[in-house]
Amino acid sequence: MGLYDSILKPTLFQFDPEKAHEAAMSLLKSGLLKVKCFEHPALKQTVFGTTFANPLGLAAGFDKNAVALNQWHQLGFGFVEVGTITAKAQSGNKKPRLFRLPKDQALINRLGFNNDGARAIAMHIAESKPQIPLGINLGKSKVTPVEDAAKDYGVSYGLVHRYGNYFVINVSSPNTPGLRELQVRSHLAEIINTLKEIDSERPLLVKIAPDMDFGALDEIIGLVHETQIAGIVATNTTIGRAGLLTKVDETGGLSGKPLRNVANQFIRHLYLSCDKRVVLIGVGGIMNGDDLYDRIASGATLCQIYTGWVYGGP
Repeated sequence: MGLYDSILKPTLFQFDPEKAHEAAMSLLKSGLLKVKCFEHPALKQTVFGTTFANPLGLAAGFDKNAVALNQWHQLGFGFVEVGTITAKAQSGNKKPRLFRLPKDQALINRLGFNNDGARAIAMHIAESKPQIPLGINLGKSKVTPVEDAAKDYGVSYGLVHRYGNYFVINVSSPNTPGLRELQVRSHLAEIINTLKEIDSERPLLVKIAPDMDFGALDEIIGLVHETQIAGIVATNTTIGRAGLLTKVDETGGLSGKPLRNVANQFIRHLYLSCDKRVVLIGVGGIMNGDDLYDRIASGATLCQIYTGWVYGGP
């Protein structure tokens, strides 16, 4: 049993999950937390014209405000995705809004894109020197109507587009009213075209929900092919609660082990349906090395963790 399992995790799990997250971020920003990183030539690859030392990254939602960018390489990650970033700073939903389900190795969150806003976060990134590739996740401001979403995404992208190795259009969080409506082809096409008008050279990806049927997913695949964007992130959290061991009536997105099988199914479908140039980033329910291997074997080029890291540690 390592330091995390024996000391850090039991201590952090005594606190409210969001307070524990804040404490963990403070520790991470200090640079005191480091691990012996495993390296092997077989894990290295070039994606988006950038070298990734290994295929496992930190998912969006952990370092929302890009405040620990100088530290993530010391924890073994091959890349990090910051955000979700919105054009306007916002405090998110009412607390409590983050819940642990230890029996299920899962989390439920309804954070609501709490972040400092694109302008402040662009400054954080500009002042940082990340040692690993950086993804930037973009969302819609809560106060922005759906019909103005493309313009809202454009404001954020205009402020950060020069800093990332790739960018993710997040239209799949269940915690911002109306956001998942943006997965509809017409709305998503408008967002993509708006961002490409600002900067057509940067890799754009779209992050999808696991709660759609494959017919709706095929519509998105068709749009990805048509617009020639770089890839798809699959998947976000689920509003489903099937098979949980924990009795829970909290709303929000479920992440962690219960999402593993459906996220794998999405990656398999995407791999069989997409042009081979389309980069697939697998996320959802990756709790250990076997899960990571399965996701890559199913077709993912890169993968991400969040909940698995909360339960498993560095």
